[in-house]
Amino acid sequence: MNDDFAKDIILKTLEKGWWILLLLFVMYVLVDILKDKKILNKFKGINKAHSDRDLLYKFKSLSYGEFEQYVAFLFNKLGYQAEAVGKSRDGGVDVVAKKDGVKHYIQCKKYNSGNKVNLHDVRDFYGSLVDFLADSKGYFITTSSFTLEAEQFAKDKPIELIDGYKLLKYIKMANLDSKEYFTNKKEEKCPECGGELLEKRGKYGKFLGCSNYPKCRFTKRIK
Repeated sequence: MNDDFAKDIILKTLEKGWWILLLLFVMYVLVDILKDKKILNKFKGINKAHSDRDLLYKFKSLSYGEFEQYVAFLFNKLGYQAEAVGKSRDGGVDVVAKKDGVKHYIQCKKYNSGNKVNLHDVRDFYGSLVDFLADSKGYFITTSSFTLEAEQFAKDKPIELIDGYKLLKYIKMANLDSKEYFTNKKEEKCPECGGELLEKRGKYGKFLGCSNYPKCRFTKRIK
């Protein structure tokens, strides 16, 4: 077989099978694109995880009063009429959220370390509210997590346990931009004792009250 004959066979083969080569090329390009997309999605997942951890870290950096204020802010966005009541109530109730004429009671537990909310905490919260939960619900919200015993105790009771990552889901449900919230959050201190000024609701509407009440009775009207 001479060289000219061989070249002629190769050219005729290429002419007849050009579509096969094109198909192979397209397949190669698609595989490369899908591979890049898979890597991109993987990085998006990593970035999201970092974002969630960063947000939880910001929650843990808040004071107790600030965290209670944020939870009240969140429940207001979820359609409740919520107010941070802090130490003004017994039984560990930090926020009261009203909806459809029914009051719901929330305890907030902010942990800076890896501590978990234990059975004792949840049982005490339930015990203080058991007479008020006929038609309403209790929420125990923490930046951390709950022990297995605490979760088992709450299973058949009208109490919802919300750990840090479940709190993030609630934030997404409310379509909140928490980065903006933390950026715009203005810290206001009590001029008399240096405590935090918390938003409260009284007989004549909303006002700012000192977190050290009743030791400090400073109040400020909200215009």
